[in-house]
Amino acid sequence: MFFPIEVCWFLKTQNSMAFSGTKANAQVRLPAEVNRILFVRNLPFKISSEEMYDLFGKYGPIRQVRLGNSNDTRGTAFVVYEDIFDAKAACDHLSGFNIMGRYLIVLYFNPTKQTKKLDLAAKEAEINEMKSKYGMHD
Repeated sequence: MFFPIEVCWFLKTQNSMAFSGTKANAQVRLPAEVNRILFVRNLPFKISSEEMYDLFGKYGPIRQVRLGNSNDTRGTAFVVYEDIFDAKAACDHLSGFNIMGRYLIVLYFNPTKQTKKLDLAAKEAEINEMKSKYGMHD
């Protein structure tokens, strides 16, 4: 289904603008990278999800906390807020916060970075397959 250019522009601006029910946030336009999902790095390995809820819950209601539990994801977490303004406040205030001797790195989740890594791995596999098919070696 195709939309006229004006409708696409309207939908794009509505998706990039965040509106809240409060008077202070009624017409605030946030940067494009701001979203409700935060990616937290450099967490202490011993931190629990209850402690994460306590720490990040000070800035607003949290929908979900996902702590990394495998060797390559330990020390990371995803925090999903109900409201985008709460996520922005948490990111602004907790980035660089010292907890258990570690300084937190709080970023907005960017799904395009994840897919780029997958695309890169697929391209590398395709190149290696072509090299072996045509007898080329490094």
